[in-house]
Amino acid sequence: MPRVRAPAVAGSFYPAAAPLLAQQVDRWLEQAPACLSPPPSALIVPHAGYMYSGPVAASGYACLRGLKGQVKHVLLLGPCHFVPMNGLAHPDAELLRTPLGDVPVDESLRERAEATHHVAASAVAHQREHSLEVQLPFLQRVLGDFDVLPLVVGSTRPEEVAEVLDSLWTEDVLPIISSDLSHYLPYDTARRVDRETADHILRLEGPLEEDFACGAAAINGLLLVARRRGLRAELLDLRSSGDTAGDKQEVVGYGAFAFHTSN
Repeated sequence: MPRVRAPAVAGSFYPAAAPLLAQQVDRWLEQAPACLSPPPSALIVPHAGYMYSGPVAASGYACLRGLKGQVKHVLLLGPCHFVPMNGLAHPDAELLRTPLGDVPVDESLRERAEATHHVAASAVAHQREHSLEVQLPFLQRVLGDFDVLPLVVGSTRPEEVAEVLDSLWTEDVLPIISSDLSHYLPYDTARRVDRETADHILRLEGPLEEDFACGAAAINGLLLVARRRGLRAELLDLRSSGDTAGDKQEVVGYGAFAFHTSN
């Protein structure tokens, strides 16, 4: 029997019923603004409950709509919320399960990741983690058949994350960084703080602090590689839970960014 990483937040962060989940994701993808740039080389997208961050995530995933059947390998990096750890970890599983079906783990990417000596196996780190899981239904609806290497990122230097990215990020691999922005600030304060964070990302300036982006460790590694590769960043959406489904007393910020090869 294959080793399966079971969904941890189906029924809470997103619908557990496959027809409802597909309908919800498809609706947000249809409502997302049209992407004027070529398909991205990498994305940053949020990872909260879909009612809060789903429309913002959709603005990133909508830019992949023309890549169905073309992108076959996805590299997912996101924060580890529940288990203190150093380095990066894959789930030690062969399949990732969602209500929409199973996604294979890319064994070739896993082997290459472990060869960097910054990546190890940890089923425990992935067991309750939502930051990567919530990306899978969007990818399933946009890309169809693909395989993935999901990596949670713990206490890690940007240079270590960059080394992993450089080792795995080839033309046939799409890196996606999962991160929310500011947490539990008043609405107007969050707008200002998140705009400053977005400007740093657009200028490829790091390092970001975790107070301003919970996926800062992964983003900082991406920014290093993006600078070295001469990429440019594009802001696709910048909102908060106060704009989507929450009150404005304490909000969580969400941003979607695409990275492109400079022409």
